[in-house]
Amino acid sequence: MNDDVLTREKIDSLLANGENFTVEFKQCRNELNNSVFETVCSFSNRYGGYLFLGVEDSGKVIGVNPNAVQSIKKNFINVLNNPNKITPSLFLNLEEFDYDGKIILWSYVPVNSEVEFCDNKIFDRNGDSDQNITKSVDLVANLFNRKSHTFFERQIFPYVTADHLRLDLIPVVKNLALIKNENHPWKNMSDMEFFKSASLYEENLITGEKGFNLAAVLLFGRDSTIASCLPAYKTDAIFRDQNQDRYDDRLIVETNLIESYDLLMEFVQKHTDDRFFLVDNLSTSVRDKIAREVISNILVHREFSSAFPAKLIIDKEKIYTENWNRAFTFGKLNPKNFTPYPKNPILAKFFVNIARADSLGSGVRNLYKFTKIYSDSEPSLEEGDIFRITVPLVAASNLQTAETDLSDNEQKILLQIEANGSVSAGEIQQLLNFKSRTSVQRILKKMLEAGKIKKTGAGKNAIYIKN
Repeated sequence: MNDDVLTREKIDSLLANGENFTVEFKQCRNELNNSVFETVCSFSNRYGGYLFLGVEDSGKVIGVNPNAVQSIKKNFINVLNNPNKITPSLFLNLEEFDYDGKIILWSYVPVNSEVEFCDNKIFDRNGDSDQNITKSVDLVANLFNRKSHTFFERQIFPYVTADHLRLDLIPVVKNLALIKNENHPWKNMSDMEFFKSASLYEENLITGEKGFNLAAVLLFGRDSTIASCLPAYKTDAIFRDQNQDRYDDRLIVETNLIESYDLLMEFVQKHTDDRFFLVDNLSTSVRDKIAREVISNILVHREFSSAFPAKLIIDKEKIYTENWNRAFTFGKLNPKNFTPYPKNPILAKFFVNIARADSLGSGVRNLYKFTKIYSDSEPSLEEGDIFRITVPLVAASNLQTAETDLSDNEQKILLQIEANGSVSAGEIQQLLNFKSRTSVQRILKKMLEAGKIKKTGAGKNAIYIKN
C-alpha cells in the first residue's frame, strides 16, 4: 500500500470495502481510546494497515471534532513514544483529510520487524478485529516465526545421523531426477555429497553447528525420526460421498514427504474421475496435473513450526486443502498479478529437481490452467495464516443440460473444444483412444445433427467448434 498520500478515490474505496485485515475505523470524535493503540500494535504485528479516526464501524464518516484535532494528534505521538505503553516505540503521525467538510484523521501503520507490545500484551490482527494472543503459546510462537528471517526447514538436528534416515530412498529420488535430466549432477554423487548438494546437511557459520536439517528429516527421515523431531506432523486426507457429516474414507499420512506424495496421489486418484485431454498435442491426465500441484503445495509450502495438521478433503464437487502458512499477504491469489514467496525454499527446490513441482509461482498458474480444462471452472487460492485451495470438480457451466444428455465421449469432446477452441477428427481419435476413425465420425455426425457442434473446413482440414 502507498502510505504517502491518500486520494478521495482511495479513501472512498477503503470505506466502501469496510474493515478487514488492513483497514480499521474508529469514531474517536473527541479523544483517543485504548483500542486505537491495540489496533496499531496488531497492524505492526501482521500486514500493516490503514487506521481511520472519525469513521463509524459501518464506514460512515462522522468526522473528528475540529477543536480536538490537535490534542488527538499530539496524544497519538506521545503514547506511541511512551515505553510504558508501546514497546518498541513507533514513529507515526496522524494526517488530516477534509471529507465533505468533515475531518478524518488517518495513519498508515507499517509492519514492524520486531514483535510489538501494547500494555505488555501482544495483539495480532484477525480479520477485522484485534486479538490478544499473549497467553496463546502457539499463536505467539507463530508470530515470532513470522518476524524471523530464518526458515524453520533449516533448523539443524545435530544428533540425527544417517542411521535415522531412509537411505534406501536416495536411489528413488535420483532416478526421478534423472528422468527429468539425464545429466543431473546427483547422478554419481555419494550419499553425503548428495545431502550437501541438496542443502540437507548444513553448517551454521555463526554458531558452528553442523548436521542434518529439518528438510532432510522430512524428506528422508524414518517415521520414528520424524515423530521425534516434529511430533505434530501429519497430513489428514478425507473422502466424503454418502456420509457428509463424517467421511467414507480416510488416510492419515505421517511418513516422509517423498512417500507421502505417492500416498496422497493414490488417494486422489482413487476418489476422483480421470479425464484425458490433448495438452501440447499430448494426451494428458489433467486430474493428475491438478493433484500434483495441490499435493505439492500442502507438503512443501506449509509452515512446519505449527501443530496445525494439513488437510486434503474430497467430496462430489471439489478438492479442498488447508495448511498452516507463513503468510506474506492475505486474500485470494490472482495468477495475473500475485508475487510468489518461497515458504520452504530447500524443500521447494528438491521437489522441482524430482519433477514433483515446477519453478516458484508456476503452481498457481498451472492450477488455473488445468482446472479450467477439467471442470470449466476456476480454483480458489486464499493466502492467510491458513492457506486454502479449492478446486471445483464439477463444471460451472453444466454441459449436460436437461434437454440434451451427453455421453462420456461427447462430453470429453466438448470439454476439449472448451480448452482449445476447436478440435480435429484426428485429435478426437487420440483423445478417445479409438483405433478406428469410423467410430469418431459416427460420434461427430450425431453431435452435428443434434446441433451441439459445427464443422468448418473440409477433408483433412476440417475442424469442429461449439455451436
